[in-house]
Amino acid sequence: MNISQLETLQTISKTMSFRKAGELLNLTQPAVSAQIKSLEDEFGTVLIDRNQPVTLTDRGQVFLEHAEKILAIVEEMKSRLSDLNQNPQGHIVLGTTTSIAIQILPRVLSYFQDQFPLIKTTIQSMPSSQVTTAVENGTVDIGINYLSERNPNIESSILYYDTYELVVAPNHPMSGLTHTTVESLKDIPMIMLSPDALGRKFIDQIFRRYNIQPNVVMELSSSEEVKRMAELNLGAAVVSKLAVANEVKLGTLKMIKVAELEMFHPVGVIYKSGRYLNSAMHQFLSDLKGMPEAQFISSE
Repeated sequence: MNISQLETLQTISKTMSFRKAGELLNLTQPAVSAQIKSLEDEFGTVLIDRNQPVTLTDRGQVFLEHAEKILAIVEEMKSRLSDLNQNPQGHIVLGTTTSIAIQILPRVLSYFQDQFPLIKTTIQSMPSSQVTTAVENGTVDIGINYLSERNPNIESSILYYDTYELVVAPNHPMSGLTHTTVESLKDIPMIMLSPDALGRKFIDQIFRRYNIQPNVVMELSSSEEVKRMAELNLGAAVVSKLAVANEVKLGTLKMIKVAELEMFHPVGVIYKSGRYLNSAMHQFLSDLKGMPEAQFISSE
């Protein structure tokens, strides 16, 4: 058994195809088949169901679980060895929401990549409720998200503070207002984030505090989707102030202050407690924590 065989099995499990796996690994299809056959012969079991689409057998699934642990150890070994080099290098997978990826990361990453061109970053956008889980299970290395309750498995550091604001389209009946109260929202159609989103949980807490049952006409998975529907005048929405900064500037959305929503919410960087930080992650976290808040909340 060798590392190449394990990588081949892992790639087949993802592509469900010997041919596609070969293309990704730069191997011929016969070479892919030979590697899997060699594994099956060595362990005396069938790992792959070769019917279309190709899938792993039950034994193949068990084998893959252990193979991925071995590959993770090998990757960590490579990271530790590369740290012997003075220049930070490596690969970082960042997990965050679509809005943060659009509004915040371009400024941060442009600076970081100018300073450290040997460090590669990949961004995975996901609902806010999934970021912490992705960091815990190792799907992403570092998360940037709204911080809520403490988690013993997660290290966190606050980067900046955001607020949630009521926004409506310019032709919405409330667009002439500059201020209103949460009580006035009980009867108007509302476009909301999905119930598991951190922003939605905050808004629901406010509504419960004032004994208001909102008229929710649409639920969406990201702030980007919510504000697009609000621009179409399909309802009012409560979203991150930073997420709508450009739309307010362009005049496609109107922001209305709601006193009861005037609370600051910390946005921070998170990573798994106790995990090894390669030179790329260490440098990224150090730079990120050292940036002034204005680097994040500037509208430029």
